Amino acid sequence: MLAIALVDRIGSGLWASVSVLYFTYVSGLSVAQIGTLAATAGAIGIAGAPIGGHLADRFPLTRVLITVQLLRALASFALLAADHYALLLVCSAVGGLGDRASSVLTRLYATRIAGPDRVRYQAVHRTLANAGWAVGGLAAAAALTLGTTTAYQGLLAGDALSFVASALLTLRCAEPPSRARTVTDSTATTPTTKPTGPWRDRTYLAYVATETVLFLDDAVFKVGLPLWIAHASHAPHGLAPLLLVLNNVMVVALQVPLARFGATTAAARALLIPLSAAFALGGATMALSATGSTVTSTLLLTAAAVAFTLAEMLHATVSWELSVALAPETAQGTYLGVHGLAQSAQRSLGPLAVTAAITTGPLGWAAFGTVIALTCIVQHRLVRERLTRSPLSVGPVTVSEH
Repeated sequence: MLAIALVDRIGSGLWASVSVLYFTYVSGLSVAQIGTLAATAGAIGIAGAPIGGHLADRFPLTRVLITVQLLRALASFALLAADHYALLLVCSAVGGLGDRASSVLTRLYATRIAGPDRVRYQAVHRTLANAGWAVGGLAAAAALTLGTTTAYQGLLAGDALSFVASALLTLRCAEPPSRARTVTDSTATTPTTKPTGPWRDRTYLAYVATETVLFLDDAVFKVGLPLWIAHASHAPHGLAPLLLVLNNVMVVALQVPLARFGATTAAARALLIPLSAAFALGGATMALSATGSTVTSTLLLTAAAVAFTLAEMLHATVSWELSVALAPETAQGTYLGVHGLAQSAQRSLGPLAVTAAITTGPLGWAAFGTVIALTCIVQHRLVRERLTRSPLSVGPVTVSEH
């Protein structure tokens, strides 16, 4: 499954960095049309996480994952042949749906297989995923030096083939044991009540709402930093891609070592306090970067990138563990699918939040960091009673032992 993650992200790296250019120069779309295309794919993609999780609780996980990977491949190959805007919309929407579903399914697979070692697995997974993005991005940059239609189409075809390769590799993976799907005999006791689903679980829904806020760090690197450097700071514009490289290098180098601080549910919850401090520091340094000289602004923006990257890594560890620990073993897929809505929603809300901070100025960034920091504290208190009452994360018998 780690090999699948690497192959998948190499393909995504090939396409993500050139998709806008492809739609501009190959498909001939306007800026408004590209924006509508991205918004539509993002909106429909939100449904992918709960749908994928729901299906995984009812059908063999590997079969569902293979189906989703082939669906993503089909959508990418169809983009190559699509010559009408409506078809491009449909293909992009299907691809977005499959992307969010596959994210939840691979996470659920790790949860069922790795058991109590899932936090370390998550750290290794993120390290390989970031490495894959970097390899794909470098390959895309090399291909773009040609600047031809064939080069753009080749990158999209490479993305599609990565999904086919992922599906073939998934065929080699054993089906993980699941408490959601069990076979009973005539002597088995039938439960008199069904477990409460995530849509009726107020604590879990509140937790997912706080997660939407904590995922906003993603928009800082994709939208916030580049726009802030270009319009409000005295730092050179060339700093923006360098900070993205810094983010990637830090994740590859530090995600696994940091994971040991959140190896248990209690430790993961405790990480919410330093996570709060990292978000507050990131917002403060972004605000101060607008007030200094070129050198000072550059140093402060670098410090902000380090703080937000640290927050990203800590939150990845916390989020992975708590989202599973708060879910009953008999409905992990459905619960993780609902948790996936947080990251999907952030893709729409994140750019709005960071552009609002940029428009407001230094006080906007200070408020941005403060709000996320306070949300960490709220989440720390929100999950306390549930985790104390029922330590679901690592019981006497783990999922992997069934």
